[in-house]
Amino acid sequence: MTQTTKTQKLLTFEEYLAYDDGTDTRYELVDGELVEMPPESQENSNLARFLFIELLKHFPFYLVAHKDTEIEVTGRRARCRLPDLMVHTEESYAALMGSTRATLTRDMPPPALVIEIVSPGTENRVRDYRYKRTEYAAREILEYWIVDPQIQQITICQWVEGQYEDKVFTGTTSIKSVVIANWALTVEQVFNSANPPKLPSQ
Repeated sequence: MTQTTKTQKLLTFEEYLAYDDGTDTRYELVDGELVEMPPESQENSNLARFLFIELLKHFPFYLVAHKDTEIEVTGRRARCRLPDLMVHTEESYAALMGSTRATLTRDMPPPALVIEIVSPGTENRVRDYRYKRTEYAAREILEYWIVDPQIQQITICQWVEGQYEDKVFTGTTSIKSVVIANWALTVEQVFNSANPPKLPSQ
């Protein structure tokens, strides 16, 4: 669930980068408006942590970001997204070195992969499947994963000749990724990770 925070005026990207309301609240910028990013459900948090650990098996730790690196995208007005997970290229990581804020602006190289875990609600589904898909494609990110716990499905949007081509994976199907060539887990294994066995009662 997201919540738009009404500001007195629409923010430019530069004003967003300088914005500080004195809290630890995380925001995305959507057409000049601040959109609060509240805490995720336990299932979504488990999925994000599981995928983070799996990504560390394939990439150096410094290339994998977990809800801590933003990316500027295009829209009607200023937009900036905060993906659940991101895998840098060496170039996008190097572009952030020396910066005071982990924000990939439009003049920086794109990351190799972004992953969004769909939160419940129609608005969130439209955001991840429609708007972010268009925005990440415009940044020419090699892969965009849409991890959908509600329907137990992972959609991988792959950059092919100037646009995204979608591949949908479900059940016991192994996920096929260009960015992670030796990924071996199935969709079922990924989603089962979000529901670990219950701890025995004391």
